[in-house]
Amino acid sequence: MKLFTTKQIAVLDRFTIENEPIAGIDLMERAALQITNWLVQKFSAERKLLFFAGSGNNGGDTLAIARQMASLDFLCEVHLLNIGKSMTESAATNLDRLQKQGKVKISTLNSAAEFPETNPADIFIDGLFGSGLTRPIDGVAAALVQKINSLPNTVVAIDIPSGLSGENGAGCNEKNTVQASYTLTFQFPKLSFLFPENEQFTGNWEVLPIRLHPEGIEKTPTEFYWIDKNMVQPLIPSRSRFGHKGTYGHALLIAGSYGKMGAAILAAKSCLRAGAGLLTTHVPHLGYPIIQTAVPEAMASVDQHDSNFTEFPDLSSFSVVGAGPGIGQKTNTKRALIELLKQVKVPLALDADALNILSENKEWLSSIPENSILTPHPGEFKRLAGESVNSWERLQNQITFSKKYKVVIVLKGAFTSVSMPDGRVFFNSTGNPGMATAGSGDVLTGIITGLLSQCLSPENAAIAGVCLHGLAGDFAASEKSENAIVASDIVENLGKAFLDINQTLEK
Repeated sequence: MKLFTTKQIAVLDRFTIENEPIAGIDLMERAALQITNWLVQKFSAERKLLFFAGSGNNGGDTLAIARQMASLDFLCEVHLLNIGKSMTESAATNLDRLQKQGKVKISTLNSAAEFPETNPADIFIDGLFGSGLTRPIDGVAAALVQKINSLPNTVVAIDIPSGLSGENGAGCNEKNTVQASYTLTFQFPKLSFLFPENEQFTGNWEVLPIRLHPEGIEKTPTEFYWIDKNMVQPLIPSRSRFGHKGTYGHALLIAGSYGKMGAAILAAKSCLRAGAGLLTTHVPHLGYPIIQTAVPEAMASVDQHDSNFTEFPDLSSFSVVGAGPGIGQKTNTKRALIELLKQVKVPLALDADALNILSENKEWLSSIPENSILTPHPGEFKRLAGESVNSWERLQNQITFSKKYKVVIVLKGAFTSVSMPDGRVFFNSTGNPGMATAGSGDVLTGIITGLLSQCLSPENAAIAGVCLHGLAGDFAASEKSENAIVASDIVENLGKAFLDINQTLEK
């Protein structure tokens, strides 16, 4: 699914109005009805709804929702923010409709001192400012936001929490931005929702469809995309009845060192579970009995060094190489890694200590083969690409890094971002907080390596890999809870992830 900036979404609104065709006020009514349906299913009519509405179209949405909820016998109050601006046409129309309905108490707030009396059970509906806001909230509006945030009430934000930018959240004043319990956004998630520092504002967010025109969506260019099962379905390699282990590739996985053989085991198991036909795991001498016992399906290439990676086998028989999980950062390991970068001619996935070595030797970055996949967590990426003041800037650094070195960057997180050498970015929709556990990244490296071995392009292997990884984590959480997940649970649920996607394919 495509993702768009707030300006592009506004253009799509206009395209829908002109080409469906539908009047703007009717599109607003359609959007409001989606919110109304959500509220009715979520909350009891015994709880009073307090609507805080601004003078723009976000306020118009809010006034329409208040009218619709009142028609369903919910007790509603509307409090209009007065900042000296006239209402938009749609907001004025909805205010007139609400007044004619006669079921809702309406007041104007000229200062925070006029804030209504409330009960902790009351639900606040934030419709003060929408995604078109171009500067931080101040004055009376800021005081009102601070009052809302100071109270224990559940807050539902319409489309976007007031004060938050749709893209770069750096410009918002934290204390003057609504801290919502829920954010109900229209058609597409805002990019700012995908950044960790904005969770305090969005709370739990949901996307509600309002049927923006499909032709407009198709024609509007973007560099941002949302990874879901529908996108991944056609990327999963199918199996031929006459296929054999050689058909599905021979992966080389360079992993493990003294005290870190668990990383090699997790990566090897997930590589095989992801469908690699053959796997050779290159391990230090001490790791030989460990890998042969823990992963009997994998062959072993044994390093001459007892405890570290210092060499690699002839690469000519391998279709992909994955390197980094648990290899350590010894001097001889560093030498072996740069030699690997110079010699490898097949797709390459780099993780963990391989990335840490590169961050200490940035002159080696130019030696990374084009279209390699790098899978850093935020700390590793900071060491590779430098400091960022916020997630938006970090995203720009990620895009720049991918373009400069012509590599795929899988920046791990709640909505893992996958940047391509051409500047496109894909955000992953699967996964849960329980996956923030030791070894989870090793599993992802194994999955991506296993997919690469089956001739998926680096782009598709990264996209499918993060989705399958997150989906397996979701199945693990459903069985054992987010609190109790360990990395091995993700590996064990990869089969369910594949089944789930394949069953969706059959439908």
